[in-house]
Amino acid sequence: MSVFVPILVLGGIAAAFAVLSVALATVVGPSRHNRAKLDAYECGIDPVPQAQVGGRGGAGLRIPIKFYLTAMLFIIFDIEIVFLYPWAVHFDAIGMFGFAAMALFIFNVSVAYAYEWRRGGLSWA
Repeated sequence: MSVFVPILVLGGIAAAFAVLSVALATVVGPSRHNRAKLDAYECGIDPVPQAQVGGRGGAGLRIPIKFYLTAMLFIIFDIEIVFLYPWAVHFDAIGMFGFAAMALFIFNVSVAYAYEWRRGGLSWA
């Protein structure tokens, strides 16, 4: 049980910080309400009351695919961090094989990142 105490303490500090930050923001922060602030955020597109599909209820609403591509890129590159944490924790136990495997993994992710950057997938223009 003593092994998990630092993790529980860190989790408690993180939870307390989150709750305290939200509570403090509602008490101290300004509360200026306007129409734009109360609207639902739909990727920069004004929300419509009903879905408009081509042929039913209107001419159709085209949603830019750039938002979905950016979300998918975030998920793909975020998975790299999920693999890096266990590797960093057990780095001394896995030896040179683990180092080589992670170097190959990071190389593959870097190639994908460079390709996406070169193709313009990371620019908002």
